[in-house]
Amino acid sequence: MQSSEPVRIGIIGAAFRAQYFIRLALRFPGELELVGVVARREETRREVAEQWRVPVYQTAEELVEDGSPEFVITSVSWDANPGVIEALVSRGVAVLSETPPAPDLEGLRRLWGRVGESGLVQVAEQYMRLPTHAARLAAVQRGLIGELSSVQISSTHLYHAASIIRTFLGVDFEAASVSARNFAGPLVLPADRGGWTHDLAPRRATTTIATLEFESGRSAVYDYTDNQSRNHLRSRRLLLRGSTGEISNDRLVRIVDAETILESRIERRQSGYELDHEGFDTAHLSLDGEVLWRNPFVGMRFNDEEIALSSMLLETAEWVRGFGPAPYPLAQAAQDHVVGLAIERSIAEQSIITTAAEDWSRS
Repeated sequence: MQSSEPVRIGIIGAAFRAQYFIRLALRFPGELELVGVVARREETRREVAEQWRVPVYQTAEELVEDGSPEFVITSVSWDANPGVIEALVSRGVAVLSETPPAPDLEGLRRLWGRVGESGLVQVAEQYMRLPTHAARLAAVQRGLIGELSSVQISSTHLYHAASIIRTFLGVDFEAASVSARNFAGPLVLPADRGGWTHDLAPRRATTTIATLEFESGRSAVYDYTDNQSRNHLRSRRLLLRGSTGEISNDRLVRIVDAETILESRIERRQSGYELDHEGFDTAHLSLDGEVLWRNPFVGMRFNDEEIALSSMLLETAEWVRGFGPAPYPLAQAAQDHVVGLAIERSIAEQSIITTAAEDWSRS
């Protein structure tokens, strides 16, 4: 942070994701000051106050009036989120919205029409800040696999996957033709958001497979099974194909001259093993002896998700003070959701869906 005073932030919501933001915000007392949390239910407000020792409010208006936050994180239901964002922006308060910013296409259009030109709304799309994706992107940007033409992803769902695809391909607001199908089969669910299920009975799980073709000719394959991001029985895969090589998860293959193919691996430097007394932590990710990504939070023992969300929080704080670029503008998150919605619509209509240019593409 370039400012000597911490950035004042508020949080609206107190469910799972909101609690994640509360916990992380309190880890950075020199950079962030959590001035209040809004929760509708009195019991929830009491629990938040007792657990986190932070001010609690019943309404966003009370939070803004009493706490004077410089930006507010909205972590509420999809249906409620647009109205909360609009109310904050009408008061001149910057917003970091949870994903997605609105539930459907019409909601996105209304939200953009009401707050898009304000420039006050960012979205907490964290996936490209995960160390693995950040390291792969660094390798791509160094030209190690040439010009990227396609992405195959099987790890996370809809708008998150769209963000990863669009970032690697650099397609921005290009129209996409989307064809998707659903398939069902039995699958054990060992864990969910609440932890281990202790249930070994297979359940019906749906797998969605979609192909995406963008105006530029770049393409993507999307493959996602229900709860895949938390199901230890399903791997996470990313394949990036370029003109001179490819990256498959942590394996990179490339041609360097007419008769030489090189294979390398992206390596994670992890402390805390055996006689290493530094403590369990991620130091960096490297390729062939060169660092691709370095952990900005060494010593805090964060997992990858905590690293990504902490980066988003601090980048938003820099942005709201005018010291850094916008971390993830509303227009980008809206386009991610457009692609995800096209996948769902293609399944429902059993047809190819082509996305259209929206108003935010001209922002």
